[in-house]
Amino acid sequence: MTGGNEKQMVLVVDDVVENCALVADYLENLGCDIVTANSGAEALAVMARAAPDLVLLDVEMPGMSGLEVCRKIKADEATSMVPVVIVTAYSAVDDRVAALEAGADDFLAKPVEQTELVARVHSLLRVKTLYDSLVQTEQVVFALARAVEAKDKFTEAHSERVAHHARRLAIAAGLEPDTVAATYFAARVHDIGKIGVPDGILSKKEALAPDEVAVMRTVPVLGAEICKPLRSSHGITEIIRHQKERVDGTGYPDGLSGDAISGPAKILAICDAYDSMVSGERAERPQMADERARAVLLRQAGRAFDEKLVWLFFNKVLQEPKPAVAGLHRRPVS
Repeated sequence: MTGGNEKQMVLVVDDVVENCALVADYLENLGCDIVTANSGAEALAVMARAAPDLVLLDVEMPGMSGLEVCRKIKADEATSMVPVVIVTAYSAVDDRVAALEAGADDFLAKPVEQTELVARVHSLLRVKTLYDSLVQTEQVVFALARAVEAKDKFTEAHSERVAHHARRLAIAAGLEPDTVAATYFAARVHDIGKIGVPDGILSKKEALAPDEVAVMRTVPVLGAEICKPLRSSHGITEIIRHQKERVDGTGYPDGLSGDAISGPAKILAICDAYDSMVSGERAERPQMADERARAVLLRQAGRAFDEKLVWLFFNKVLQEPKPAVAGLHRRPVS
């Protein structure tokens, strides 16, 4: 990640040394550091030491092709967002499709024309700068969320546990990878809106007064506002805002019901409620046993929580449901 006045780095990969030198010469006036590699293995070794901000990658190389290198770059979480430009002598549609399927962000045909190369590189470096700024912002938000959580010993690591369960439930529900990631992120910061709640309310051991309840109900809205600059295109702000909605329409802040509530928001509601009960989120609430928490979720299925997701939570996230508590009648979980 590039920050401050640190130069961005472009990695040029080609088994022909002269080609690397030519591209480096073309990019000389961009003000970035140019690093070269003459094989796929060498390129990956360079990236293991320091991730570049852009990779210009030849296709035809001995040992490991450029497409294989591209797939490895995109499969590694540490480098998956580094833009990769495939540089190839082939211009057929099938070759371009193969490059895109390997995860390439763009491609250039040989012989490379300097003006086009400089324009493409300049554009993708701007994109990388924007992504890095978003990542830095997200890290600040994560730190802020942890600081809010640390104010109350009863919420220590609560968000991390909720996020872990939410990700598993989202996967079990068959959500798309981007939506799973958004659900996890939203769960990690779902309580960040508590920064606007006075410490006296957060740490109060007695039941909250009506005006204090009203303050607590602002948490989802404030949390969504704080997270607006982040990946809202993936629905993160919506997930945070609607985490307290109920499927029967009696939740807040918007009184949504049924399918009007997104799947990720429903997932967060279940996972948050479960962990709050078993870990004693509020100071005046004693720790609830796993079985009692399950019983509450089951009683509220179809009212507060999505019934199908509750059963999926029991079966796939909590894995082996325990026997029903005495006096509670429910169908067995397979």
